[in-house]
Amino acid sequence: MATTPLIEYEDASPEVRAVYDDIRATRKTDFINNFWKALAANPAQLERTWQGAKAVMAPGAIDALTKEFIYIAVSVANKCEYCIHSHTAAARAKGMSEDQFAELLAVIGMAHSTNGLVTAMQVPVDEVFKV
Repeated sequence: MATTPLIEYEDASPEVRAVYDDIRATRKTDFINNFWKALAANPAQLERTWQGAKAVMAPGAIDALTKEFIYIAVSVANKCEYCIHSHTAAARAKGMSEDQFAELLAVIGMAHSTNGLVTAMQVPVDEVFKV
């Protein structure tokens, strides 16, 4: 159960509807997911978060699918079940294959394992790695 109400479009204020409309237009969909509906309880936070996400996930030097891979990996590290699912769906919509997903999970798993080992052993950082 959410700790905040989920604001549906028909119950939303004009400022929330404007953000929902922008989400729909930007993503070329009618779907507003529960994350945005929960954020809508605080319209200023909804607007701020949407503008940040829209800017970061916009086309740039890193392609859209790679951005989704990064988002999935960080979401796994942060144990955010919602974001793991939503960004896996987004990656699939952007063309992620099952082989790519399997390889991504292998990389995430290996990073998690080696991060734990190096942290437990307190391995000093090699000088050549410092920039």
